[in-house]
Amino acid sequence: MTLLTGPPTGIPGPAGLPVLGSMLDLRRDSLGTFLAAQRAHGDVVRLAAGPPGLRSVFYAAFAPEGVQQVLASEAANFRKDHPLYEEVRQSFGNGLLTSQDADYLRQRRLVQPLFTKRRVDGYAAAVTTEATATAERWRTAHDGRVDLVREMNRLALCTVSRILFGTDADAAVEAVDRCSPVINDYVVRRAYVPVKIPRRWPTRDNARARAATDELNALCDRIIARRRTEAGAAADGAVPGDDLLSLLAGVGNDEDGSLDPTEIREQVLIFLLAGHETTATSLAFTLHLLARHPKEQERVREEIDRVLADRTPTAADLDRLPYLTQALKEAMRLYPAAPVISRRAVEGTEIGGFRIPAGADVVVAPWVTHRNPELWADPERFDPGRFAPEQEAARHRYAWFPFGGGPRACIGQHFSMLESVLALATLLRAYELEAVDREVPVAAGITLQATGPARVRLRPRAA
Repeated sequence: MTLLTGPPTGIPGPAGLPVLGSMLDLRRDSLGTFLAAQRAHGDVVRLAAGPPGLRSVFYAAFAPEGVQQVLASEAANFRKDHPLYEEVRQSFGNGLLTSQDADYLRQRRLVQPLFTKRRVDGYAAAVTTEATATAERWRTAHDGRVDLVREMNRLALCTVSRILFGTDADAAVEAVDRCSPVINDYVVRRAYVPVKIPRRWPTRDNARARAATDELNALCDRIIARRRTEAGAAADGAVPGDDLLSLLAGVGNDEDGSLDPTEIREQVLIFLLAGHETTATSLAFTLHLLARHPKEQERVREEIDRVLADRTPTAADLDRLPYLTQALKEAMRLYPAAPVISRRAVEGTEIGGFRIPAGADVVVAPWVTHRNPELWADPERFDPGRFAPEQEAARHRYAWFPFGGGPRACIGQHFSMLESVLALATLLRAYELEAVDREVPVAAGITLQATGPARVRLRPRAA
């Protein structure tokens, strides 16, 4: 790594407005602004937003080589000190998504055994149970139509709640469905305003966010207390629960000790956030794109029918459904659940021939890199063939990175792929989908947010 000091020189970027810079463009359409900046100015871009005296300046690295520097090869120089992570930390706690240094390493060592392939494969039955329930409920859909955005959010939330909370899942689903949007909106708005009103002030927004946070915390604390009691009883011969929360309550080792109740709650809240919104996005847009491309949908369905016949999919089928997996990966290319990833440079360094100063905020953007025509021919076209094994092997590792990369890569990557493939197989075996909405507007929040519906017309298939 090359460490540099002094101001950056010659980094191109949009001029924006004379006083506000790119602030209005970023607020109106941050993803479109990043994409336009790359097309106009190249793979390393400087953006400024806000009036003089309150202006924030940050840098974006869009080429795979720059992404690799930020996330992997120079990861130690790019920390999660960005304002968005600080707001997430204050609302959801210091779990794996936001913790750093010794805290992160300790948490990762403690939690990693719960996300081994063998352990995650054991969640397959919960996935197919929830997906089957969704398919059955669709049989009574009004006018034979459903909104995939709403439906996949519900499916993913029910699934992760079942895996996390076991018999307490129903209460968790209701609370998260009500509270999570309030907190997410609050976090994103606070992260990108130049002047933040203190959280303790009695404003309407502060009060609503605090009430939502307190409700989720109280729910988790009640369930955690019961699980820790059950874990203690298990040491005396009782049978412990097999949901993820019970496992978290019993986790520990001689080197790192165990997670205390607050740490367990913070991990649970992060798992709820990262484990349902991201997967819901991938599910909704895979189904939406297949509904818009009937020939690809039929090819996927032929594979599902050939592999599964009339049986329920299992974890072993993940490798037996390669074309469905390719369609999922292509949807994640076009609609990455984490469209922008933020870091802060500790020391000055060089990316793509440009100097990035110490203390600078730096973003990498799957949304942009996944649409680079030099990496992806006709990048807006839906083409699952891009992810055939020989095509993947020929590409740069960081041409596609929906799960991040490097030492902070998503711990739940295998779980997300397993859940998505099994849920898609269950739904596509039961229905043919015809798109009602051709385009779905999106915006960048903590995760990618659909800001309009993705409605499809359902055609039940013969049993």
